[in-house]
Amino acid sequence: MAGDRRVYLRDDDVLLADVRCGSTGRGWSSVRPAPVFGLVLLRDGVLRGRVDGVEHVLDAASVYVERLGAEQQFAHPLGPDSYTEIVLSEPRVAELLGGDPTVPEGVVMVTPELALAHRLLLARARGGADAFTLGECTARLAGEVFAGLAPSRAASGRPASAAARRRLTDDARAALAAEPAIGLAALGRIVGASPHHLSRTFTGVTGITLSAHRDRLRLARALDRLGEGERDLAGLARELGYTDQSHMTRALRRMAGLPPGRLRALLTSPAVAAALTSETRPPA
Repeated sequence: MAGDRRVYLRDDDVLLADVRCGSTGRGWSSVRPAPVFGLVLLRDGVLRGRVDGVEHVLDAASVYVERLGAEQQFAHPLGPDSYTEIVLSEPRVAELLGGDPTVPEGVVMVTPELALAHRLLLARARGGADAFTLGECTARLAGEVFAGLAPSRAASGRPASAAARRRLTDDARAALAAEPAIGLAALGRIVGASPHHLSRTFTGVTGITLSAHRDRLRLARALDRLGEGERDLAGLARELGYTDQSHMTRALRRMAGLPPGRLRALLTSPAVAAALTSETRPPA
């Protein structure tokens, strides 16, 4: 099948890809067992599927939930289509479904909120967001899909009390403060929660996402280091968990309004600080 597939995130538990299928055939593909647990979120076109002999129509208002081992085949009645693919490991599926990786049958219909979250995830991926941010957004999107398929199982892993939610949030904040470059899956293991439940709980308690909180921690650490005169910007970017120096520069410019070099000059030179302050002071 001709087409284009761009992978934005790949780790042991999650794969996120943008797929543009170039198939022009209208007939059915050969039958094959599903090799993974996956979610297919169609954006353009129509996909017909036969899953264990039952036929389904898939469009941009539905999500195809691929169950490992299910016998499936597909047809593209309108020709080429495009979709977002999320592949999950068995442990991650179990985390999202109350500890049981068995995925129930059914069709998940796309709500307006889910449609927006899907496109925001793609926008972040195409904009160069790092693995932590993409991992959090992907986990939340997958969690919403499974909540539509099996709401009681999807909700079973969430902390029940306000005190438990606060403890989980505080544990995550402490772990991030100790190691801002930690990965999302590793953070979940430390605090004993799936990335999806951790993200939902953290946002519910603090009002901001894990990614936004981590960005603030990294900004504070970067400002301190630049104020000490740090000149190894590539090394500082690695230490703080940025993809590279350019990624750190974009992040600091977005959050602090200046690139690292200007921030260093501002924080280490009283004269520069006075000049910059006078530039931004409103006229008398």
